[in-house]
Amino acid sequence: MKKSTALLVLLSLSIPLFTAFQKTEKMPPGAMKWYTWEEAAMLQKKNPKKIFVDVYTEWCGWCKRMDQSTFSDAAVSKYLTENFYPIKLDAEQKADIQFNGETFKYVAGSNGRGGVHTLAYALLDGKMGYPSMVYLNEKYERIMISPGYKEVTDMLKELKFAAEDKYLDTSWEDYRNQ
Repeated sequence: MKKSTALLVLLSLSIPLFTAFQKTEKMPPGAMKWYTWEEAAMLQKKNPKKIFVDVYTEWCGWCKRMDQSTFSDAAVSKYLTENFYPIKLDAEQKADIQFNGETFKYVAGSNGRGGVHTLAYALLDGKMGYPSMVYLNEKYERIMISPGYKEVTDMLKELKFAAEDKYLDTSWEDYRNQ
């Protein structure tokens, strides 16, 4: 009886210690400011920054999960806000986007299904998978495309790779493996 009580006490004391190392500070979903393409382009003229584009769809479960976990993390949100103009781009949005003298439009798929916005298509080189993140420099030149769901630590590493110009002297593969 004494051993089981001591074990329970030890276990109850160790659980908070263990979980303290796993928790990350979360912000309420939607707390971070996401820009439209047009808003970011206007801001870019006044104060150039790199651009981060989260290409998603309304039906994408992993996109929603990233919004609730990765993008709501305080460290990710803070880093994105300080170093990028973060844009949410629905790859299936119907509204046109005017940029750099060009109009990007929604193009319906065959039988009216599976359409795509031409800006999303151009940013992802036609490899339409969601979520996908696109990093652009201040001149709208692509740094990299990063497909798939990202945990907080992986997202922060990617953000630093782009924001701190690591891509200028090392490949993403080499940087990721450091």
